[in-house]
Amino acid sequence: MRFSRIVLYWYITNQRDFPWRKSKSAYRVWLSEIILQQTKTSQGLSYYNKIIKTFPTIKELAEASEEQILKLWQGLGYYSRARNLHFTAKYIQNNLNGVFPNDYNSLIKLKGIGPYTAAAISSICFNEKRAAVDGNVYRILARVFNIDTAINSSKGIKTFQELANSLISDRNPGDYNQSMMDIGATICTPKNPKCNQCPLNSICHAHDNNTFDNLPVKIKKTKIKHRNFNYLCIEYNGNFLMKKRTQKDIWKNLYDFPLIEGDRIPQENDIDYKKLLNSILENEIIAEKTKHYKHQLSHQKLHITIKYIKTKKLYNDNDFLKVNRRQVKELPFPKPIERFFEELFN
Repeated sequence: MRFSRIVLYWYITNQRDFPWRKSKSAYRVWLSEIILQQTKTSQGLSYYNKIIKTFPTIKELAEASEEQILKLWQGLGYYSRARNLHFTAKYIQNNLNGVFPNDYNSLIKLKGIGPYTAAAISSICFNEKRAAVDGNVYRILARVFNIDTAINSSKGIKTFQELANSLISDRNPGDYNQSMMDIGATICTPKNPKCNQCPLNSICHAHDNNTFDNLPVKIKKTKIKHRNFNYLCIEYNGNFLMKKRTQKDIWKNLYDFPLIEGDRIPQENDIDYKKLLNSILENEIIAEKTKHYKHQLSHQKLHITIKYIKTKKLYNDNDFLKVNRRQVKELPFPKPIERFFEELFN
């Protein structure tokens, strides 16, 4: 088919140079795909290099502690990806003798691997004819073929997957999928696409009719939730009082400070604030300051206040973990807590 021939021919001379493309290693491709979910390549590349340097094989990743992995992942967000990565590494190492499954139907059964990632690994590493459909592919197909069905509707998902499956190259499905990723990421971009550089412009409906701004169509569902996180950072005798987030919420298994979550910044005479403060301190405060941060997640916007208090005496620290400055470098924290420590220590 002309479409797939154009896509493959373009890839020969225009493919991006990434370290995971230098071999057909399923471990490296899998790691890159998990990192790049919901993440720009420019940001994910440094994390890939850092993780692959620390854990060059799936055996070493499987044998690592979750805290080690979360620390390396710190700042990348969507931490469930890191936890699933670790779970799957241990499963492959312990149950599959360290050998990756080599087909789509087996790969998709693994935790953290969905249809796109399974198709990417099976096609790139094992030459299985499976179309990997992500945002880049939705955008290209919608524009080239003038499809106005919403990409996040049941009908749209089915329509685009069937079309993608009909177009993929029999001869080289892995290169075809990677070429589609590259065209979508570098040329057929969401805004200001470089249509004059696109290998598909001669057959593209959106290019001919100047409708690229209208495609693809997506139903807007997400409502941003605003949350106020009010932290107390207590430093006592060189240690910080912290706790591990174990509840089903953002930042699970990361560490943060004693927290009051509410609809506004607490004042010193607020009952909850005074109760928390009095349960910890004996009013021997020698330094204090307050920092404010905003942190955007996919569906939430966090308004964060961190009140730092350095004290000579504690009334009760039994409910908290005492973390010294060396441990701060080892434990995984949410990005705002990491930023706070960087500012505090500098």
